[in-house]
Amino acid sequence: MSVNAPPPTPTGSASSRVWFITGSSSGLGRAIAEQALAVGDTVVATARKVESLAELTAIAPDRVTPLRLDVTSGIEIANAVQDAITWHGQIDVLVNNAGHGFVGAAEETPDAELREMMDVHLHGPAALTRAVLPHMRARRTGAIVQMSSMSGQVSWPGLAAYSAAKFALEGYSESLAAEVEPFGIKVLIAEPGAFRTAFTGSALRFGTAIPDYDDVLDPVRKMLREVDGAQPGDPVKAAAAIQAALDSEHTPLRLALGADAVDGIGERLDRVRAELEQWQAVGRATAFAG
Repeated sequence: MSVNAPPPTPTGSASSRVWFITGSSSGLGRAIAEQALAVGDTVVATARKVESLAELTAIAPDRVTPLRLDVTSGIEIANAVQDAITWHGQIDVLVNNAGHGFVGAAEETPDAELREMMDVHLHGPAALTRAVLPHMRARRTGAIVQMSSMSGQVSWPGLAAYSAAKFALEGYSESLAAEVEPFGIKVLIAEPGAFRTAFTGSALRFGTAIPDYDDVLDPVRKMLREVDGAQPGDPVKAAAAIQAALDSEHTPLRLALGADAVDGIGERLDRVRAELEQWQAVGRATAFAG
């Protein structure tokens, strides 16, 4: 067992679900955890600093198990998943939510920063997915929620590293969904737009500016700083939407959250379709003759 894990607490009724949520201390992760608790489910709440989970735990001490978890640590992932299964007997829903943002042109993004973005947003969720799948396959049921972003389909100047990680997560998850569907396991890719969380606050990191890019990136930097605390999206409503999608008989593969996400992704798909059609003759003409 994890050395910093609390003693196990009894899970609620046999019909209640057990949610394993990363990045549970604030923002969308916290809202999803509170939504699960509100319907009587049990939550294994994880964060890098377990003390940051105290307020969430206080909501329902008998149905919240707080665990320290760094999603870039394979050992911590294995221990946390095993502890959750040992204590509660099951993991019904895995929510890969932990993450952070970085703003910088591709040339302004150090290799270490790009690798960290991929570790947190792709390799961590992939490792957690691998850890829970044997359990879910054996039970022939389960759900995996991948918290992507509208930036997992639409990118802007300054978001090369963040979008690279989210695009990769979406490609991974689309393949995963087809692989695990025969076992009764759902995969939901959530694509939130701007929600009122701490994502654009003090934790948002910026690359060292190269002046040549200022005309393109300054408006992005300014917008991200000014939107903090005024984002239109309500995390509570996002959490309810995610639960509704999971409870649906036909859970969607992707769920755009927020009008900005719906509109932005829709416009991007229109552009991709138009470009595909414009250049399809050139693409089709590359086959061997005859």
